Amino acid sequence: MKIRESAENYLETILILQKRSGQVRSIDIANELSFSKPSVSVAMKNLRLSGYVEIDADGFLTLTDSGRAIAERMYERHTLLTQWLTRLGVDEKTAAEDACRIEHVISAQTFAALKSHVSGEKKAE
Repeated sequence: MKIRESAENYLETILILQKRSGQVRSIDIANELSFSKPSVSVAMKNLRLSGYVEIDADGFLTLTDSGRAIAERMYERHTLLTQWLTRLGVDEKTAAEDACRIEHVISAQTFAALKSHVSGEKKAE
């Protein structure tokens, strides 16, 4: 099943916030992304219905296994692409913004090749 870019961004944001502070609520996502609370609530409902997140009685969000897999894939892509673009001389802010766009459209094959190339660069340094 193809997941939308916005859903990938939400899942990645949940993962990042969980790493940062442990527990995540919809309001935390709204604050992080500067989105309205109603927009985030609708998105969380859709992610819950799609089986990517669970929401407990206190409103805390947890990634399901499938949601976590997508979030980790996006986070890995974002991190590697940002670092790579920065090493190429792109300023950090632009590199992060570009990585955020690229991470959703790059194929698994191309990302694997890029990851392998970057790993080779690190060893050669």
